[in-house]
Amino acid sequence: MQSFISQAIAKFFSFFKSLQVRQFLPIVLIGFLLLTTSATPSRNETQQAIKKLDETVHQEDSIIPKTTEEWEQQYRETEGRPVERLKRIGEQSAEAVKEFGSMYSDTAERSAKALND
Repeated sequence: MQSFISQAIAKFFSFFKSLQVRQFLPIVLIGFLLLTTSATPSRNETQQAIKKLDETVHQEDSIIPKTTEEWEQQYRETEGRPVERLKRIGEQSAEAVKEFGSMYSDTAERSAKALND
């Protein structure tokens, strides 16, 4: 009877040890995979993303500056001429209201259609 119990205990500990190894091995492999895989995009992918973003920002032919560089260029062009600067601000504000109005009406139409469906 003692040999049966000792054999059962030995099998249990053997199974327990193999279970730990089975759990440890995937963790090591996943850690190795994560540490050796580069998560940063390549330079080419970054340039493509910048180009796509730039196209998206400038898809409408608008007089409103969209980037910091455009704002600074416009500032340099009107530096020392407050009347012209106010005129440009007025034009850009009118253009922004037009763009918002067109966007709002389109969104309202789509929302109304969605509510009706």
